[in-house]
Amino acid sequence: MIAVVSPAKTLDFETEHSLERTLPRFQKEALELIDVLREHSEPEVKNLMSISDQLAQINVERYHNFTKKKDPVHSRPAIFAFQGDVYQGLQADTFTKEDVEYSQSHFRMLSGLYGLIRPMDLIQPYRLEMGTKLNVNGYKNLYEFWGDRIANQLNKDLKKQGDNLLINLASVEYFKSVDLKKLKANVIDVDFKDFSNGEYKVVSFFAKKARGMMSRFIIKNRLTNVDDLKSFDYEGYYFDDKNSTNEILAFKRG
Repeated sequence: MIAVVSPAKTLDFETEHSLERTLPRFQKEALELIDVLREHSEPEVKNLMSISDQLAQINVERYHNFTKKKDPVHSRPAIFAFQGDVYQGLQADTFTKEDVEYSQSHFRMLSGLYGLIRPMDLIQPYRLEMGTKLNVNGYKNLYEFWGDRIANQLNKDLKKQGDNLLINLASVEYFKSVDLKKLKANVIDVDFKDFSNGEYKVVSFFAKKARGMMSRFIIKNRLTNVDDLKSFDYEGYYFDDKNSTNEILAFKRG
């Protein structure tokens, strides 16, 4: 079983971690993208990513500070660097060494810059959402750029661990980067709904956090099959059998 999630815009590159690190498998591709991003001015980055002047300035500086060194001073393992809603639910800082080691085989983060990241892969500060319409050496956007590379790497990772079960906890924007025609996996989507204003519906913040909590549930309990996921009960969520199918596991709260 491998669970995949989206990355986060909020980053922490200050906290130190001493566990063994790894290098991203798509470092070459990341550097190719950085070279393209370096050609963009602050106004161009602002328009390309629909961000503020301040964020454009920060990210242009990040692109120019990006280094080819294997272990740059300003890099951190991805599972600790990302700090958004999903990662609030994941709570990686509570993981034991054994949890982190298990996650290295069973947890993946999709990324516009790095493609597919393992938890202990060293990443540098960046912002590049998968939906960005960045022209890269003949490719009109990042989906075309990544093509079938992410799916092929997931196939290798699944084969190495001995099964074909992929738990999709990523957003639509990011999971679109996985070429499902090339993916040799049984994909299970997970749906989280909260009771709000008289009905059950997806509440973005809670759903994102729940994806992280489900990832933590998988890692902490060393889960290996779909039925095990149905016992997920963090922070009041419960399995919704009526609205679940063979392809979608539904959970409710409230």
